[in-house]
Amino acid sequence: LVQVDLPEDGPDAAALTVNFIERLVDLREKLSYDVEAAYNGDPAAAGYDEIVVSYPSIRALAIHRVAHELYLFKVPLLPRIMSEIAHDRTGIDIHPGATIGKYFFMDHGTGIVVGESAIIGDRVRLYQGVTIGAASLRDASMLRGKKRHPTIEDDVTVYAGATILGGETTIGKGSVIGGSVFLTESVPPGTRVMAEAPRQLMKGDSDASMQLHWDI
Repeated sequence: LVQVDLPEDGPDAAALTVNFIERLVDLREKLSYDVEAAYNGDPAAAGYDEIVVSYPSIRALAIHRVAHELYLFKVPLLPRIMSEIAHDRTGIDIHPGATIGKYFFMDHGTGIVVGESAIIGDRVRLYQGVTIGAASLRDASMLRGKKRHPTIEDDVTVYAGATILGGETTIGKGSVIGGSVFLTESVPPGTRVMAEAPRQLMKGDSDASMQLHWDI
């Protein structure tokens, strides 16, 4: 067995608790901005109450913001447990180390992955299935402790199924990343990146009926 010294069991527990409580006002403010972003970003939202009690993206984000504070205080294990509980219940996987700005909105949210060293600015919107991840190496241990996840600047929208990888990758302010895009390099501010649309081909069979084929 490996013994782990937990700060919540040591002499610093009281100071850690006080520091965390002092952060609660700021956390509540950030979450209120997140709810506002969800209301402004989702025309199906009937009101703030509905968002708070029923949106999995808000549940995942609320847990993340608390877990992130504990992560910054170097509390071991607990932040990771919290993030995995959120992942299990919402399908949204955000590492507690990820830094996320104000007015963050995950539309639908299912399948979103945000890595440990990712930095996300203000007023960013992600759709379902987006990955903000690391470019993998065979010996992944070489990346431990390094910036290996992308930076997403303010006012960026990333549509469903897009994958953005690498610690040196920066998505410039105000950019739009289209669905199913695969990016491993930076793009300047105000850029629109779109995957090439599939060609739709109509072919008739021997019965002269029409069949739909996709040439991707």
